[in-house]
Amino acid sequence: MANCCFRKKRKDPNQSVAIAKPSTGVNDPHISRGWKTSKPLHEITSSLSSHKGVNEAVFFYSGKKLKPLQEKNSHVSSNTHIAVTEYQNSLPRRTSNPLQDVLSNAQKEKLRQEERDDIYNVSNGRKQEDVLCSYKLNHFCYCVLKIATQKFCEKNIIGQGGFGDVYKGWIDKCTMNAAKPGTGTPIAVKKLRNEGSQGCDDWLNELNVLSRLNHPNVVKLLGFCCEDKHRIIVYEYMTKKSLERHLSKAGNGELNWSRRIKIALGSARGLEYLHTSAKPVIHRDIKSSNILLDNAFNAKLSDFGLAKFGSQGSDTPIVTRILGTQGYFAPEYVGTGRLTLKTDVYSFGVVLLEILSGSGAVKRYSNGKTGDLAKFAIPLLDNKEGVCRVIDKRLGRNQRIKEACEFAQIILQCLCLDPQCRPTMTEVVLALEKLEQKI
Repeated sequence: MANCCFRKKRKDPNQSVAIAKPSTGVNDPHISRGWKTSKPLHEITSSLSSHKGVNEAVFFYSGKKLKPLQEKNSHVSSNTHIAVTEYQNSLPRRTSNPLQDVLSNAQKEKLRQEERDDIYNVSNGRKQEDVLCSYKLNHFCYCVLKIATQKFCEKNIIGQGGFGDVYKGWIDKCTMNAAKPGTGTPIAVKKLRNEGSQGCDDWLNELNVLSRLNHPNVVKLLGFCCEDKHRIIVYEYMTKKSLERHLSKAGNGELNWSRRIKIALGSARGLEYLHTSAKPVIHRDIKSSNILLDNAFNAKLSDFGLAKFGSQGSDTPIVTRILGTQGYFAPEYVGTGRLTLKTDVYSFGVVLLEILSGSGAVKRYSNGKTGDLAKFAIPLLDNKEGVCRVIDKRLGRNQRIKEACEFAQIILQCLCLDPQCRPTMTEVVLALEKLEQKI
């Protein structure tokens, strides 16, 4: 089975095959697993050059130390008509030229190209070799992943998103070859669903971002596959799946109060890590379905297809297309298309609100209408009686309301309409740590 991975013709028949030694960390820049060849990310550029919508794939990293900051869910793009929410009227300030809800085709294409340049760093005529990075990841053969997932069988689907479907598979940890179901090591395999340029952009972007991250609260990247038209990413398998799945279960008793605080704190630490990296990362799609849980309910951030590297000046916004998930959008992002670290903070505040209430980000009323959970809950979180109305009834009557009110105050700060008044993720982590100590 392993031999099928080495039947590709090489340009130089006399060139020897370098066998890499096993590595201990999946995020090591020079990682290789078992006795498989380790393939640098830049080597996939040749196979991508013929892919529709992708002219050049370059992985580049440079950055300075971050300056301190001031104290279901389908992807939505600006290609559709996005209604500016009623929050916009409550904003203390707005720019004189906000991003139009409907852009001309030329404006849309310009924003798309700017994002491609940001991902691949090929703007200003820079050549690929000038910005090439030597990161290496484990390259899986398509045949191995096909066998590992039982031919990408529907019964093995564990998640679905805008990028593609996620399948559970099994591999042998020593040889990194496919294993029989229920044996070996379980893995999560995300397979690009379509062949459009946007999907491939997201796939490349996620590899570019996630390959540079290494934190207990960020899902581990195990490798990738790039054969013919197949674009796949392989991650560690998270036993308890997503936070959203647990919150949506009727009568679910697994998420008691202490576990909810643990999940909130773990995901906050992961987001703090992104924001305080040498080159800060704006996740851009923080939501409960992108927070995965292991067997001990440790939270890990996932899905970096929409992530962007932030500017060196933490307060400098990035003007970009409006992408993300309904119900989690920060009001200033919807109104102007300006993206900052504080945009993530707002989205995280919505996640905290979901944890407190047990409801989804889009609330459904008895009359069949829908609305943002944040808009419904914000007026209620500032007093004890209101918190009692919002809190998840599955937590029972014995829930300590005083702690719930403290949790609600953290939510209110994250959901502040003025992004400058929102806390940093470091401040959110400190507040949640203090709350956890009282449990």
